[in-house]
Amino acid sequence: MPPTPPPTDDHRAAYAAELARGTDRFHEPRREDCPWCGSRRLRTRLRTPDLVQRKPGTFVVDECGDCAHTFQNPRLTAEGLAFYHRDFHETLDSLTDRLLGARGSSGRHRAAARALLPYAEPESWLDVGTGHGYFPAAAKEVHPYTSFDGLDPTRRVEKARAAGRVEEAHRGRLGDPRITGRLRARYDVVSMFHHLEHTPDPREELRAALVALRPGGHLLIEVPDPDCAFGALLGKWWVSYGQPRHLHLMPLPNLLAELESLGCEIVTTDRREPHIPYDLAGALALALGRVLPDLDAPWRPAPPTALRRRLHTVLTGASAPLLASASALDHAVAPLLRRTRFSNAYRIIARRRA
Repeated sequence: MPPTPPPTDDHRAAYAAELARGTDRFHEPRREDCPWCGSRRLRTRLRTPDLVQRKPGTFVVDECGDCAHTFQNPRLTAEGLAFYHRDFHETLDSLTDRLLGARGSSGRHRAAARALLPYAEPESWLDVGTGHGYFPAAAKEVHPYTSFDGLDPTRRVEKARAAGRVEEAHRGRLGDPRITGRLRARYDVVSMFHHLEHTPDPREELRAALVALRPGGHLLIEVPDPDCAFGALLGKWWVSYGQPRHLHLMPLPNLLAELESLGCEIVTTDRREPHIPYDLAGALALALGRVLPDLDAPWRPAPPTALRRRLHTVLTGASAPLLASASALDHAVAPLLRRTRFSNAYRIIARRRA
């Protein structure tokens, strides 16, 4: 993959003009109650900057003392989400991109698709938040007679269709009435892999997903687990906090209760297989990124000098063995961690009752 070209002067100037107005305007008013259960027993779980892109701003994650729902507070506005998502994939360095993309490996995709084999033989499948359509491409190997469609708010889904990874590309958000109306009762399966945590209203997203399902259809969900012990151990360096792009982290009991209240039957849950072995390497990568930020990021006030660029290259290369060792350790201890509170994700398969 060719390196991303440095930002143009116009690109840098556009960011400078936006940041001159400050980042407070990107946040909604702070909530005094839990968006999940309404309790006012909130505690601050962490405060953190943007550790991935290193864009300016500070973000707070609160936890409800009653239902343990964990959420960004104050939450980003639609304008703020657009700002912090802009240039996200274009500015990631290769290492961070690999770590954050670890959950998207073809092996993990095939394993998730196989999880449905005992319960359904779907004819049609919608993957929500599909991005480039890598999950449908891998799942097609497990379900060769299934028609896979993709939905995503970005143009990546159109590239997925052009590459033959999905048959139909729906660009937009599932909660958009125009999208929901078009997809009503079309699918035997709707999947959401690490998608709900990005949505402003996960409950609304679940309701929209059930609208797209046929009666008896299955919903397949994977999300980060806020009960993971790495969250307390690593603090803001835990990759799954994902600030500022993760708006909600939902404990398993909360999501199960919500699905049942919507008329779903819980088919199975799994905390073992969905675990992603990247916690230690991810924390180290975030820490190194704080020390060695991307010098060419367009929100930095000026391009780097040649000397700074050479020094950055040398130090980044010197850190590679440390990161490789941390990644090897993640994979070595994964079989054990999957069986403990250190498992960092969970999966739910639920069936929409007829």
